[in-house]
Amino acid sequence: MLLTFLSHQWTGFWRSRGKGGTIAAQLVMGFLVLYIIGVAILVGYSMNSLIEHFLPGKDVIVVFNGVILYYFAIDFLMRIQLQELPTLAVVPYLHLNIPKRKLVYFLNIRALFSAFNILPLLLFFPFSIIQIALSFGSFASSMYMVTIFALMVFNNYAALYFKRLSIVNIWVVIVGGAFLATVGLLEYFKVYSITSLSNIVFQRIALQPAMGFLFVALAIVMFIVNARYLRNNLYIEELKSGETKKSSTDYPFLDRFGDAGTLVALEIKLILRNKRSRSTAFKGLIFLFYGFLMYKQSSIDKNEFGLILFAALFMTGNLILVYGQFMFGWQSAEFDGLLANKVDIKTFFKAKFLLLTLSATALTLIVSLYGLISWKLAVVELAAYLYNVGVGTVVVLYFATRNAKAIDLSKGSNFNWQGVSATTMLLVLPTLLVPYLIYFPLSFLFHPYWGIAGLAIVGLAGILSRNFWLGFLVNEFNKRKYTIAAGFREKS
Repeated sequence: MLLTFLSHQWTGFWRSRGKGGTIAAQLVMGFLVLYIIGVAILVGYSMNSLIEHFLPGKDVIVVFNGVILYYFAIDFLMRIQLQELPTLAVVPYLHLNIPKRKLVYFLNIRALFSAFNILPLLLFFPFSIIQIALSFGSFASSMYMVTIFALMVFNNYAALYFKRLSIVNIWVVIVGGAFLATVGLLEYFKVYSITSLSNIVFQRIALQPAMGFLFVALAIVMFIVNARYLRNNLYIEELKSGETKKSSTDYPFLDRFGDAGTLVALEIKLILRNKRSRSTAFKGLIFLFYGFLMYKQSSIDKNEFGLILFAALFMTGNLILVYGQFMFGWQSAEFDGLLANKVDIKTFFKAKFLLLTLSATALTLIVSLYGLISWKLAVVELAAYLYNVGVGTVVVLYFATRNAKAIDLSKGSNFNWQGVSATTMLLVLPTLLVPYLIYFPLSFLFHPYWGIAGLAIVGLAGILSRNFWLGFLVNEFNKRKYTIAAGFREKS
């Protein structure tokens, strides 16, 4: 049955429309993957000498042990963003008399065919075979490889399980993001170290190799949990139109915003139920860790807010940028219906403002945890938030009225340039560079805090004058709505 499923996938690919573009994209991706694999092989076989070169005087095995769990922690975050869910591959078979266990087995096997599952083997196996075998014996070397393979399997199915849960329950994302932020803060403050934990674990495996089977057990448990979840949820959801609720929302707090709140609730459902919008929105969570790279203690102490401001603007407003740049393209398939129905365009724009404001508010609340490092960071983030909500939202919606590129919601966002135009690229300039035109003159003439205050005041002015900008954007939209609709009808 597995070979039958694979042959169907192969046949479906060659019979699909636009396979030429798909083949070209796959070739580019193939060369990129081959390059990464080549680098991984080189690093794997040269790891001993690389550690000695870059960390002279350090015990090579201690450094190697400390890297393993750290790698898999980063690997898990990367999988959440980039690893595809193969669930759609079995949708055509759900109405047929095929046991679910076979469909689940196919999905689980197919999920193993990923570049993410090759890299750790190429990176860590050569060192384990050569160095660990020389130092601790062949059994310890074998158990190192078994443990690394088990961690790879665990990450593979844990990431898929987390992504599937996050689709149906937004609280999984919130709790997961809070947990990752907590771990990052503990690592930053040196309260807890993944590197130290990794060294302890693998030092123990080197001395007592049988402990590696604990990780094998964890991988098996994760495989079973993922398979059971698939078995219980492998059906086409929400096909009964009679059970759908028109008003309001599955998000009661939006009721207070009236029709705009209802439209926001519908767009949240669009985000969560479609591949392109969901993966685009969830990418914002990865950028929450940007502060660990850009928030330098030396800059904080000297009140040098240049790089700090860039990170704050990006973290508090990245959803405004990455999701808002395609603001009308998300509804490209229903855009003609939007124009034909009695949808008040002003309310439509109010909903867009509300959605972007809520997204920036949620991100700001999360990144405010950086204020534990220094209260100065909280001040800069607050100013960046006000600017993003007051000015960034207006800029993004203005450029959206000049983008007529349709978007296929069923495709992922990784390496997908559909919907991208010159206007979507240009909007980055006023959103991220204009704040510096406000900050730097005030900072040089007076004090860095005056620059931050100026940015906050401009943002507040934008918020207080939102009704004016709302009317301006509605007029701009009405001028171009038929051009936008014509562009959305062109499927490319």
